[in-house]
Amino acid sequence: MSSNQKRYTIVGTDIEEVQRLNSQSGLSYNQVKQLLAAKYFQSKENPSTSNPQG
Repeated sequence: MSSNQKRYTIVGTDIEEVQRLNSQSGLSYNQVKQLLAAKYFQSKENPSTSNPQG
């Protein structure tokens, strides 16, 4: 397959287009989970800064 020929799935999805759109999107589900877990554990270590209302 030459480098300028587009690749498609069996149902006709343009693979390169999907990859391009994914790279422009925001955080993935797993990245969000990691970020929330890190913030949660950080707030457990520093309880005075975790809840400014309380």
